[in-house]
Amino acid sequence: MTSSDNPSLGITLRLLSGFLFAAMVVCVKELSADVPLGEIVFFRSLFALIPLIAFLCLTSEFPQGLRTRRPLGHLVRSGCGAAAMFASFASIARLPVAEASLIAHMTPVFTAIAGAAILSERLSVWRIGGIALGVAGVAALVWPELGGTTTDMRQIAGYGFGLLMAILTSLALIMIRSLNRTESPGAIAFYFVVVSMIGGILTLPFGWVMPEGKMLVFLCLAGLFGGAAHIAMTFAFRFAEASRLAPFEYVALIWPVLADLLIFHLPLAPSFIWALPLVLGGAAMAALERTRPRKVPA
Repeated sequence: MTSSDNPSLGITLRLLSGFLFAAMVVCVKELSADVPLGEIVFFRSLFALIPLIAFLCLTSEFPQGLRTRRPLGHLVRSGCGAAAMFASFASIARLPVAEASLIAHMTPVFTAIAGAAILSERLSVWRIGGIALGVAGVAALVWPELGGTTTDMRQIAGYGFGLLMAILTSLALIMIRSLNRTESPGAIAFYFVVVSMIGGILTLPFGWVMPEGKMLVFLCLAGLFGGAAHIAMTFAFRFAEASRLAPFEYVALIWPVLADLLIFHLPLAPSFIWALPLVLGGAAMAALERTRPRKVPA
């Protein structure tokens, strides 16, 4: 059995990473009003090194597992990922958690398309149907926000940053899939964190604040949650194709909505009731492909 022959494990890890990423987003949202964007990126990446290095030590991959035959591939993947993090945090600062996550859920669409176009992965009818249902659910949820009579430029900018993040993230995920053929998941995660730290610290001349108290706690938690989520996500793409995982991205939408309800005390929009069965239906449809019996050639 090859590393890509365990889609069930890949799906489980992707769902776990979605929950952990949502926890990280909550921390970033709490920080966004008081801490500069580049500083959040730096500390998120710095504290992410703690679970990452601990994991690499437990698997005896540190430091020998960081050797690479594809430094340029790591640079491209890490650069796309770091830029996506900046865009994501800018979107989170301007939008409610659920809305920012809605825009982020365009990522699987770009990922599935890029997986087929770049990696020649198969796009079956079931996967396409699952993605279509997921996109319909996201559209049902976000349309009332976009169809208002007044224009909030801060909100429009948030959507723009979110869309940019989705495009950059899809490219980074495709690079992860490609790098996993020759590189260890630990090395992929490590170099991404290092490049993100460098990108964050380059913003120091633009003004940082001295973190302390609750601010420092949230910076630490953002990194710990983000680091653990990234490990889970990297392994997910080692065990399953990008296009197979794409529909399950939409399940992670549940956690940001709960965060808005329970943490930020925002009311549940009626559009969410319409979107929820579409979103979960898309994930279920994609899962059916795995459980359907395959025809055996005569």
